[in-house]
Amino acid sequence: MRLARLAAPSAALLLLLSGAPALAQPGPGGPPAVGVVTVERRPVTESTEFVGRVEAPERVELRARVTGFLQERLFREGQEVKAGEVLFRLERAPFEAEVARAQATVASAEAELQNANIALARARELVRTSAGTQVRVDDATAAQRSAQASLLGAQAQLRVAQINLGYTEIAAPIDGKIGRSTFSVGSVVGPSSDPLATIVSQDPMRIAFPVNLRTGTELRDRYASRGGADATRVRIRLVTGAIYGQVGRIDFIDPQVDRNTDTVLVRAVMPNPARGASPGPEGGVDRELIDGMFVNVFVEGAEPVPTVVIPRSAVLQDQQGNYVFALDAENKAARRPVTLGRSIADQVVIERGLEGGERVVVEGVQRVRPGQPVQPGPANAPLRSPGRG
Repeated sequence: MRLARLAAPSAALLLLLSGAPALAQPGPGGPPAVGVVTVERRPVTESTEFVGRVEAPERVELRARVTGFLQERLFREGQEVKAGEVLFRLERAPFEAEVARAQATVASAEAELQNANIALARARELVRTSAGTQVRVDDATAAQRSAQASLLGAQAQLRVAQINLGYTEIAAPIDGKIGRSTFSVGSVVGPSSDPLATIVSQDPMRIAFPVNLRTGTELRDRYASRGGADATRVRIRLVTGAIYGQVGRIDFIDPQVDRNTDTVLVRAVMPNPARGASPGPEGGVDRELIDGMFVNVFVEGAEPVPTVVIPRSAVLQDQQGNYVFALDAENKAARRPVTLGRSIADQVVIERGLEGGERVVVEGVQRVRPGQPVQPGPANAPLRSPGRG
């Protein structure tokens, strides 16, 4: 009776083992079953990722060029402004008075010059009639020239006064978005004061990103035969994780290497159009790219390139590097060293080691040994060992 009770669990265990999947229990009478795929070349857009920062191409600090009281601020902080638009006005009265004073000085100098011209003409006439002397002519000539010089000096002072009067209106030198105002109306500002405000251009923006020397050399060699930087395009991923809808292009590569980081600065130009409705009456415009923000930068080939791509699960690694198992005509596995490129989801680009047409093991690679035959089957299909129903 005791032997019967021990035999029942043993029989149940044997039944469970006999029903185990083929992957876990390969049959002893033949080669292991594996899943394979045929290597093919297909168009792939090459891409390399970097970390970059958005930069405004133009940045201007608005400063007062004359000293005076800030009388008006004619903009709303954060709005977009146009080149030539007046943003600040200083008190004009003192500068208008200086212009009037300079104009009076010019009028006085003109009168003195006119009188000197008359005196010179009279002295020359007297010399011709022998009623005057050459000394008097020389004195009149010197006085006339002095009066002429005084007039030129007065006209220059008038021009300076007019320029200073023009500086009481501070206009935007570029199109862009203006930041906060540093000073309130009524403050005294001048050339030595802090900037009144800062304007940064908005469209397009620049994307600056460092590229380590090794990666930069690889990119240069990869696209050299296809037009260099013109054969690439630039995309960015925003801090929200979304891919920005515009495409940029590389416009500058620094000719010097940063000795501290061993990197080269690369810069791209990226459109930054307004989103949504047109600007409102207050000039507010919503744009996605902001000066100074961090982004992920993708340098892509402008045209897809036929490339060998295989499932990532086919790639193994040991001390000698990455490799795959490829099958020959007799279904024997051979080790093939490969050089990997970038990953695309669960796929990986093979830069060297496979040319296309090979059959590589994707499933069941843990049971494959170099030189031994296997039983290949389509990948992703249930694998069965020989001798199993």
